[in-house]
Amino acid sequence: MNLSDTQSTGSKADRGRKVQDFARSELFDRTFREGMELVEETAAYLDGEGRRDSKMLSRAAALAYAAESMKLTTRLMQIASWLLVQRAVREDDMTPDAACEPRYRLNDRKIESEPSHAELPIALVEYLVRSEKLFDRALYLDRRMYLDVQEEQPQNPVLSQHGMLEAAFKG
Repeated sequence: MNLSDTQSTGSKADRGRKVQDFARSELFDRTFREGMELVEETAAYLDGEGRRDSKMLSRAAALAYAAESMKLTTRLMQIASWLLVQRAVREDDMTPDAACEPRYRLNDRKIESEPSHAELPIALVEYLVRSEKLFDRALYLDRRMYLDVQEEQPQNPVLSQHGMLEAAFKG
């Protein structure tokens, strides 16, 4: 095993510790609770009051409502899935390395400045804003845990050169 292998193993171990520390933290507890409550509140709204609200909209606004509610639902499911992966790490049902796989990670979202139609019910707009803020926070945490550890440990140029010289003289 050469020095770069030990650095990458150390980086993996650091990342694993970071992921486990977060999963066992009060910050995770609060974020998880907030995320799951938002999913439940939004589902109740969309199935009840939101359904009634959407029936009173113009055709164009109703189409915008449908599109925005789909975006909202998708965003919340991404957040919930990410939170459930972190909980699986917490409960030792998943390793931090497995949680790092791209399929469990959050992707950047397209930033939209305002809802697609002015007639959208204010309650829907509020759920959209809350979900965007929660997604942005989860995305920030995701990047801190899964990317920053690798980025914080830049390759040592002297060791890199030493490795290249060693390889050149071996052959």
